[in-house]
Amino acid sequence: MFGTKEAALFKRIMIVCVGNICRSPTAEHLLRVALAPSDIVVSSAGLGALKNKPIEATARSILEEHGHVLSDHSGRQLNSALINESDLILVMEKNHIDGVLSIAPEARGKVFLLGKWQDNREIPDPYRQGKPAFVHAYALIDAAVNAWAQRIKR
Repeated sequence: MFGTKEAALFKRIMIVCVGNICRSPTAEHLLRVALAPSDIVVSSAGLGALKNKPIEATARSILEEHGHVLSDHSGRQLNSALINESDLILVMEKNHIDGVLSIAPEARGKVFLLGKWQDNREIPDPYRQGKPAFVHAYALIDAAVNAWAQRIKR
């Protein structure tokens, strides 16, 4: 399903978590970097977004510690238009799949866990849990993003 011919179908990838200020903006940035140079558009949104909020400070600092320069981020709410314009939707937890499908049932078949290639690993929410939780989430996101990027770039 994710071979050479199909990779051309992924022009717009949406990454989803809850608040769109920790996990999904981190994954959005890392996947955009991993797929560069490419014309694939990577974006993110939240099921219960903290609208117009920047990336959480600890998430930003961990990205920076790993040498990433993050462009401005503004949390946004996931809606049916964003789902329908996306070719692939990557979520952090199994219940997020249900959340996406409750908004747009027709998205079934294009919604997967970001941790799909790590035995469908879920990535826990580090929000308000201190730096160790963010470091752990970053490591899981980084591994998952790299696994997707290898398959998408084929």
